[in-house]
Amino acid sequence: MNYFITGASGFIGKRLVRKLLERDGSVVYFLVRALEADAVAQLREYWGVDESRAIPVVGDLTQPLLGVSAADKKKLGKKITHFFHLAAIYDLKADAESQQRANVDGTRNTVQFAEAIGTKHFHLFSSIASAGLFEGLFREDMFEEAENLDHPYFRTKHDSEAIVRRECKLPWRIYRPAIVVGDSRTGEMDKIDGPYYFFKLIQKMRKMLPPWMPTIGLEGGRINVVPVDFVVAAVDHIAHLKNEDGKCFHLVDPTPMRVGDLLNTIARAAHAPEMALRINAALLGFIPRHMRKALMALTPVRRIRHAIMKDFGLPDDILTFINYPTRFDCRETLRALKGSDIAVPPLDTYAWRLWDYWERHLDPDLSIDRTLKGQVTGKVVLITGASSGIGKATAWKMAEAGATVITIARDKEQLEATQREFEANGHRLEAYVGDVTDFAQVDALVQQIIADHGGVDILVNNAGRSIRRAVENSFDRFHDYERTMQLNYFGALRLTMGLLPKMIEKKSGHVINISSIGVLTNAPRFSAYVASKAAMDAWTRCAASEFADRGINFTTINMPLVRTPMIAPTKLYDHVPTLTPEDAAGLVADAVVHKQVRIATRLGVFGQVLHAAMPRVAQIVMNTSFRMFPDSDAAKNRKDSVLPEMPSADQIAFSQIMRGIHF
Repeated sequence: MNYFITGASGFIGKRLVRKLLERDGSVVYFLVRALEADAVAQLREYWGVDESRAIPVVGDLTQPLLGVSAADKKKLGKKITHFFHLAAIYDLKADAESQQRANVDGTRNTVQFAEAIGTKHFHLFSSIASAGLFEGLFREDMFEEAENLDHPYFRTKHDSEAIVRRECKLPWRIYRPAIVVGDSRTGEMDKIDGPYYFFKLIQKMRKMLPPWMPTIGLEGGRINVVPVDFVVAAVDHIAHLKNEDGKCFHLVDPTPMRVGDLLNTIARAAHAPEMALRINAALLGFIPRHMRKALMALTPVRRIRHAIMKDFGLPDDILTFINYPTRFDCRETLRALKGSDIAVPPLDTYAWRLWDYWERHLDPDLSIDRTLKGQVTGKVVLITGASSGIGKATAWKMAEAGATVITIARDKEQLEATQREFEANGHRLEAYVGDVTDFAQVDALVQQIIADHGGVDILVNNAGRSIRRAVENSFDRFHDYERTMQLNYFGALRLTMGLLPKMIEKKSGHVINISSIGVLTNAPRFSAYVASKAAMDAWTRCAASEFADRGINFTTINMPLVRTPMIAPTKLYDHVPTLTPEDAAGLVADAVVHKQVRIATRLGVFGQVLHAAMPRVAQIVMNTSFRMFPDSDAAKNRKDSVLPEMPSADQIAFSQIMRGIHF
């Protein structure tokens, strides 16, 4: 049996051809553009056949009679039993002109060509989009009833189907697949579409929150999703049945899921938090369409909406389809498939395969140069306090990646020792001796750095001071608060504001502030430290809002406890889990690469949410830690300090549960 297929190189087309070639004696002719001729060998390899069974026909969908030569038309005359038309644009983001040319004009050219070569049966791959946004149940025998076809994709799919129904003189069958996702057996998919648009959002949620934490999400209409292997098997089966011409078949899930249930199924597959509370988007339906349109036309609303959509990788009009109003009857399809064992598998049986394939092959981040080297090579990176701890580990990582690394620190001897260590390993660290708490020194250093390097591309405000002492032991130590504020806030701020003008001039720059998990959890005993870090966090949020359109990024890293010289005096920390300086440097590198607004651990975010939602409970949790882990003798101003006892079982358990929090 001979077949002709347009769109044979597409996601569904490739698999349909392979299915047809499994039939004994089958030969498939397929349309290719002249520019695609080199891909023919790859297609044959995928199908596992030679040139005698997979035969390319050069042409163009947009040309009359597909632009096929007279010789090829003559060769195909009266040979084709089944003609499958799959070539089309299946993309909500495509422009209207391209969709009209491919979906509508292309279908008319295809029908005329199929008639010209004397095809016996014509099969059109349409879409459930041809129903538009129909309110209610859309049956397989319905067509003219379609409504709300404003979107160009819906309109062109409807118009292309109309051409077959009204103009095609051949016996025809129409297939309307639902949203097609990857193979239920392998997860394989070729593009981001349909529910895949939400995968990036789910991935972001997984990174921010623990999987057991309930979240708030959207609820909407029922979204009909089917795997590609079901579509291919169903079409192959129905196309070869007798007495089914002139009919339309809905290749859909008879029991579609609501938007919230579908997203939660994917979230479970991704080990991401599920949406326990869902806000039904239908609640916005009471706002008249013209008012919504006018609201979205406002510049602030439009910019915010665009930024959110871009950050989550969603097309601008995706929210239009959240309240999808159409349900699809598929009794004709079920009748035709009866006894064949071809059915739509439940999404929860293969969602993990879809997620795994997407994360390994389709995640947009995979195609972007997200290497640290790609971000910092040739850039000037200033890291304060790089003579030890987090700063030193970060400077090392930046130098390895090809950055020009400079630092400011007070201890000249330690700086010189660090420089020698870098040089011994083939790296360079340019050091400026100075005290960030001395504004005159900061101003002079800024001028020197600008003179030497023309400014900096990335500033990491790392130098800091931490004091672990309860408020009740600090009544006569007001200078603790002054010292931490002077370095952690005023010093970092003075340096940042000195370097920002050059960033503004270059319309690029990145300021990274090493903050603390204590700002999110309001850690007791660290009131001086947390207050100073919180001040810098607040200033950064304000500044980031002002510079959002100037090419300057700000990142706050709410760093968990790190084993550095700064925490060494607190011997209790010898027994609690901490990050290494290298781990912390990895978070800074991640900030440089991805330019997040904030980087925080899941526990830190949970602590912030707990303080916002249930402040009394949060206080009890933190007070428990306060009483469980006492002040050191030094913090109590006692000089008879002795070696600490081993922590109790309660202390060990609590520190493991609250990993990274300052006690």
